[in-house]
Amino acid sequence: MTVTLAQVATAFLCRQGLATSTLKSYELTLLSLLKEHGSLPIELVDRQLLKDYLQSLDNLRYTTHNRHQAIISALLNFAVEEGYIQSNPVSRLSQRKPQKERFEHKTDEIIRYFTPSGLDILYAGVKKSNARLEAIVYLLHRTGARVGELLGLELAQIFQEQRKFQVVGKGNKQRWCFYSEDAENALNNYIRHYRHKSSTALFTAQHPTTKVVTPVSYRTVNADWREVIDQYEELKETRLHDLRHTFATERVGLMAIEELRALMGHENIQTTLRYQKVTSARAEIVAKTALGSLVKYI
Repeated sequence: MTVTLAQVATAFLCRQGLATSTLKSYELTLLSLLKEHGSLPIELVDRQLLKDYLQSLDNLRYTTHNRHQAIISALLNFAVEEGYIQSNPVSRLSQRKPQKERFEHKTDEIIRYFTPSGLDILYAGVKKSNARLEAIVYLLHRTGARVGELLGLELAQIFQEQRKFQVVGKGNKQRWCFYSEDAENALNNYIRHYRHKSSTALFTAQHPTTKVVTPVSYRTVNADWREVIDQYEELKETRLHDLRHTFATERVGLMAIEELRALMGHENIQTTLRYQKVTSARAEIVAKTALGSLVKYI
């Protein structure tokens, strides 16, 4: 019996123990591959085919491109473990390197975060946009939650009096996220006036034609985000995920690194330690501020 790539991918995604956010990431990543090659027998999915496919993803940043390759490799490792194929055709395939002409580079600047002035512009923009996006932006910035973790929440999982909620992150690990009064105000405004009560999801959307209410998708939220940030030159190329980086960058030095690691849900302490590296842009601001203070005593 011939087993197709799509059938193997379905079995891969139906494994027990996958966190909701991980599952969504896998599904979104594999979607274009399956559209193009899903009907192929799994044994015909060879190294050259996958190299050509990965090279076709030239619109992705190198970090996103490498994540696509890693997820495809994980899928094919699963295929080997289940006996569908003898070996992984992308094993030891080199990952795409940063391209200077696309302003990609391996430095601490890869952690992008919002400056205080950038946040002022962002919050003013989302306030004029829609209440759902405003609540999402506040919660991402104030809690450091991942986008997928936040969008996967149900209303019943929000402890509104304690201003906290629990998410299931990478490695199927649970952690608490805590938010501030301004985030509470934005969230309450959304829940009272804009959230669809027929769904259990925290963040909902209604199809314009069928009127069916579902949990809001990442694609919809990202479209709302793009609509806002494209209006401001200072916000061009920023991502929802940068709010998580901003959360961590703001807290470095204010708490122990292990405490920050717990709040971020990092499995590896080295991931958290990246935020201790002072970027050149931040160092310049600190240096100029210090010099300004010293001038008073000269």
